[in-house]
Amino acid sequence: MSLRSLFIDFNSYFASVEQHEAPELRGRPVGVAPVEAETTSLIAASYEAKAFGVGTGTQVREARRLCPGIAIVTARPERYVAWHNTLKEAIDHAIPIDHVGSIDEMACELVGRQRRREEAERIARQVKAEIARAAPGGAIRCSIGIAPNPFLAKTASDMVKPDGLTVIEQADLPHALHGLALRDLCGIGASMEARLHDEDIDTVAELTAASKLTLRRAWGGIEGERMWGLLRGAWLPAAPTERGSLGHSHVLGPELRTPDGALAVLKKLLVKAAMRLRRDGLLAGAMAVRIRFIGVERRWEGDLAFDPTDDSRELLHLLNLALDRERRPGQALPGRARAVPLSVSVTLHRLAEHGQTSGSLFAPDIAQRPVDAVVDRINAKFGLNKVYFAGMQAALAHDAAPMRIPFNRIPDAGESEAEGNALWLQSINRFKAMAEGEHRRRERKPR
Repeated sequence: MSLRSLFIDFNSYFASVEQHEAPELRGRPVGVAPVEAETTSLIAASYEAKAFGVGTGTQVREARRLCPGIAIVTARPERYVAWHNTLKEAIDHAIPIDHVGSIDEMACELVGRQRRREEAERIARQVKAEIARAAPGGAIRCSIGIAPNPFLAKTASDMVKPDGLTVIEQADLPHALHGLALRDLCGIGASMEARLHDEDIDTVAELTAASKLTLRRAWGGIEGERMWGLLRGAWLPAAPTERGSLGHSHVLGPELRTPDGALAVLKKLLVKAAMRLRRDGLLAGAMAVRIRFIGVERRWEGDLAFDPTDDSRELLHLLNLALDRERRPGQALPGRARAVPLSVSVTLHRLAEHGQTSGSLFAPDIAQRPVDAVVDRINAKFGLNKVYFAGMQAALAHDAAPMRIPFNRIPDAGESEAEGNALWLQSINRFKAMAEGEHRRRERKPR
């Protein structure tokens, strides 16, 4: 009766949806790219592609070299959201969903007799059957983990892929985890792994044997104690979180890899971020601009602090200031004279609610705020960018920075296009950050 959580992780979700909707892709290596460009990186790869060493973060050109027969498709976020909602309904026939972690992860709480192993496994098999009925053909599959808490259930779901079912009972701890690497555990990235090494913790076995005080020191606070409990099967409430930043990023298509094109996309990203600020009742007091160039190892970084604001015009003016600090005469963007921009991002920091800040004595005329509100309402009713700033024209002409998949919330089917577009949270950057761990897991144990 120690089992309390059932975790569902869809396998290579984006690629699986593409294979389901295009039967000719089933059984073939498939890579999903954010834009049509050989220099961009894949945000998903099918298991047939992974068998050739292609994975998340692999450059399209490199994927074609490793797997000559691979089919590269451009991401279609609206289809992934639609299938997410369909699959949620299917799973609900077997067990209520307690928490949606991301577009391809869902957690369910086991209650009463469901906590018995045989019943929990029966429910897991029913979940798989409901998914198969909703998406016949076998292209969309999931791995399921069952354990005493969601953290361990998520860990279990990652142990056998694709189409796995793994159970970790209280009696199996901690030795059931000893075959994993530190980075296989959610919450342990490169920097956290380095901090654990500083505490002479190099394996999961050493991690599970460490004292609560040691883990508190390694994590720098209470999160270390939470990890100590989670590893032992404790059911702990989710730690409260506070939004510290809000932003967008975009890999430029070939037609926008010019200074003017990149600048237009930056402006579009910033206006989208400003709309999200106003929707959530927030002000921002700092901005970070990042530009990556083809063939240049180091990216350009510009940071600016300012009085809290949510005004689109003021933020666009501040964006120009951030760029002007490094811009050379005759250049539309900072950087090397002949460098070709590859990707851009804008992140707003120092977020605060309207009621928590007095604003600035030098802020723009308050009469501008109703204008932003009217523009937001028009775009929400008639479609994103029906009214827009002229500096965004090049980005709009090439449909740059379209809808992305947020990782902390999935757009509802009834949401406006504007809200759907405004919810993404730097999905490409997150996929790239996952790439190293994905490759390490693939090299250690083929799936």
